[in-house]
Amino acid sequence: MDLRAALEYVVGLSRPNIYEIEDREGKKHKFSDRSLKQVEASIPVYRADNEIEMNTLTSFLDYIKGKIDTMPGKMIVHVCSPTKVQLYSQLNVNRDREDLVAVTARVPSFSFNKFMDKEAFTIALQSKFIDEHDRALVLKFSGTVEDGTVTEYGDDGVSQKASVKTGIASKSDAIVPNPVKLKPYRTFLEVEQPESDFIFRMKSDKYDGIQCAIFEADGGAWMMEATRRIKEYLQKELAEYPEFTVIS
Repeated sequence: MDLRAALEYVVGLSRPNIYEIEDREGKKHKFSDRSLKQVEASIPVYRADNEIEMNTLTSFLDYIKGKIDTMPGKMIVHVCSPTKVQLYSQLNVNRDREDLVAVTARVPSFSFNKFMDKEAFTIALQSKFIDEHDRALVLKFSGTVEDGTVTEYGDDGVSQKASVKTGIASKSDAIVPNPVKLKPYRTFLEVEQPESDFIFRMKSDKYDGIQCAIFEADGGAWMMEATRRIKEYLQKELAEYPEFTVIS
């Protein structure tokens, strides 16, 4: 077999074979031994190769309002999560969408549900949480608790008692505050950060000293609130652009 004949044979192997098979009732049905895909429209549809990556809602709105790129008649702004928003086109003739923009919020990381040493906890609480609600109370307690007294005074699994400094040479017993309301930075800065209930826990041992942790106690409700606020913010900013539909 020469090269041409070999190539024709290989090409022939990829061609689908159509078979007509009769069922038990005598009805005939056609089957193919290959998976077939519909050929795209004869008119080519050109799409952007890459989506634009952004980090703020402000830059996202500047891009839309600046009318930098030509867009279809209808666009979808999808609030995917508290930290991500994407811009899609409407379906084209081939039933495909174009991904134009992906906005990812830059939020500081914090180890929720994990114990950390008192100093790291205090620094993180001051730099990654808004100074509202119970932040000052938690900082005051974690900064004045006496080493070793969390275990010494008892812990019934719900509330903790410890000794805290009340002056240069004095101290008193106190109940660790719980639950506490805090506002960590967890979503885009253009919207108000959602507050949540947290369980504040402390522990102390001879090796690691005092350690603190806050555990999320709202069942993830903050994420729904954050996406709602992002959606309302974008709807307000795009009120004069009816071709953009915001969903969450």
